[in-house]
Amino acid sequence: MTAPQRLTDRKREAIVAAAISEFRDNGFEVTSMDKIAATAGVSKRTVYNHFPSKEELFTEILHQLWASSVAQLDVSYSREHPLRDQLRVLLQAKMKMMSDANFLDLARVAIAATIHSPERAQDIVNRLSEREEGFTLWVRAAQEDGRLKPVDPCFAAHQVQSLLKAFAFWPQITLGQPTLDAPTQANVIESAMDLFLAGYEIAAAPR
Repeated sequence: MTAPQRLTDRKREAIVAAAISEFRDNGFEVTSMDKIAATAGVSKRTVYNHFPSKEELFTEILHQLWASSVAQLDVSYSREHPLRDQLRVLLQAKMKMMSDANFLDLARVAIAATIHSPERAQDIVNRLSEREEGFTLWVRAAQEDGRLKPVDPCFAAHQVQSLLKAFAFWPQITLGQPTLDAPTQANVIESAMDLFLAGYEIAAAPR
């Protein structure tokens, strides 16, 4: 039973990879299940056995996108460590995710497929908000510990992450610019931390 299951998994992975390639190159609306099957090297029946519709296949791609996103942001707040050090770890994880070629490919597919579908766009926004909740929880925990000002934690988390996306995500997605080199990534992260902490950190009382 194990060998057939492994073969099934390989076919499913091939179908998803083919769909990502076809959606990226030709767009969601133009791409057909026939073309995806041909690119994956499987029959159309096999494709439909795994994914009843093109929408279901697209949803699987979204799931992979969000899964890769949330895996990078699992950092808990610690009252024993400086805020800047903790924030750097969070932003470095975010930067690493946005520099991953597979993640960028998935993001391009997702964004391109939403252009003519407000429903899909809203679904992406909702999922992205869920996946960034870990960052929001970190901000809220630091506020409860009296180290960050009592602003809307969702707003603050989104704001600092947007500082990274302005340099390391949107230019790559919309303009085809290359991913940032290591020194530039570090500079963007340090600058984002400067702005965030200048606006929200509560100065420690002098001893």
